[in-house]
Amino acid sequence: MSNAASLPNSSVPPSHPIRFTRQEWSGAFGDLGTDLPLIVGMILASGLDAASVLTIFGIMQIATALRYRMPMPVQPLKAMAALVIAQKLPAGVLYGGGLAIGICMLILSLTGVLEWIHRAVPKPVVRGIQCGLGMQLAGIALKNYVQADGVSGLWMAGIAIALTVLLIGRRSIPAAVVLVVLGIVYAFVFKLDAGSMAGAVGFQLPQFQQPTLADVWTGFLLLAIPQIPLSIANSVLATKQMVHDLFPARPVSIRQIGFTYSAMNLINPFFGGVPTCHGSGGMAGHYIFGGRTGGSVVIYGCIFVVLGLFFGSGFETAIQIFPMPILGALLLFEALALIALLRDLGGNSFHFALAILVGLIASNVPYGYLVGLLAGVAIYHAGERGWTMLGREGYPKAATDSDATPTPTSDDGR
Repeated sequence: MSNAASLPNSSVPPSHPIRFTRQEWSGAFGDLGTDLPLIVGMILASGLDAASVLTIFGIMQIATALRYRMPMPVQPLKAMAALVIAQKLPAGVLYGGGLAIGICMLILSLTGVLEWIHRAVPKPVVRGIQCGLGMQLAGIALKNYVQADGVSGLWMAGIAIALTVLLIGRRSIPAAVVLVVLGIVYAFVFKLDAGSMAGAVGFQLPQFQQPTLADVWTGFLLLAIPQIPLSIANSVLATKQMVHDLFPARPVSIRQIGFTYSAMNLINPFFGGVPTCHGSGGMAGHYIFGGRTGGSVVIYGCIFVVLGLFFGSGFETAIQIFPMPILGALLLFEALALIALLRDLGGNSFHFALAILVGLIASNVPYGYLVGLLAGVAIYHAGERGWTMLGREGYPKAATDSDATPTPTSDDGR
């Protein structure tokens, strides 16, 4: 199986040390564009305690990095976050939903159902799920984030994207660090001042929560059931594939991913944390900006712990140091890293077309990840049996060297 396209493969020493180089600092901000808006949205919609949410989210990042010793991400559960923000569900239901999905994922891991699903879903379908997520993230970045601050924000986003194109992959000048510094300068010029930041400082510890059985049941029905298909497709299957692509010498099993996913959600609700998962997009984000050893995730987690402990009471002010146009630029390159993974299917036109189809379904259809997963598996087996010519006939094909007309030569070879 070929390595991830456009993301250079890494070699990590057998001891797998965690490092804190300039590249790890750059990689630390690779997933910020995905996480921060969802976290802020849930805090505001459900009246969550900001100190608890930010601190626990950071602790889970650090624990996951120490466990895997690679840029394994921790992200808010996207379907749950969208439902909570849209419906303004109470905090108890969110905590109950987190416990419910933690229990579900523990059962799926212990019974071997996750491993069975992994064996049943072929690689082109997984690539399609990753492509669909990339399409969604790119759309959010360009429509919602880049345009959030009007003309000044558009200029800032354009400069950030241009700088990233020039700097990405350069060890001497980490791209994401430059973007974050640019964002901080932009925030203080257009939004903040030293006095408002000083007023946001105040120490606060996470608060203990006690979800009821009614919260767990309601959270299961309203939040866990819509989330499970996305979690299986992206948080488990696509993340497992991403680990194989980027760290082929560092095998991580489906069961391991399922257990750590479950463990986070069996702990988070009792300390006021939002439901969390792993994700292929987050790993792509950390990696594309330089994360290799888990140091980027530790740094990222420490940032959230500091925000939670010392800025939790004034988080609405503190989070403005990460302007939306800068988050949009970071998110756009995370999306591109996911979509670029399709390149390793280019040698098989059927697999490539199938992955594109699954990606389009996943990113545009209600319950798209579940529909795309099921449809993709069915079409894959139909194609393997010759029941469909998808991608093989009737589609334009790029010319290859073998398609070129041979140049006549003389008998002596000149």
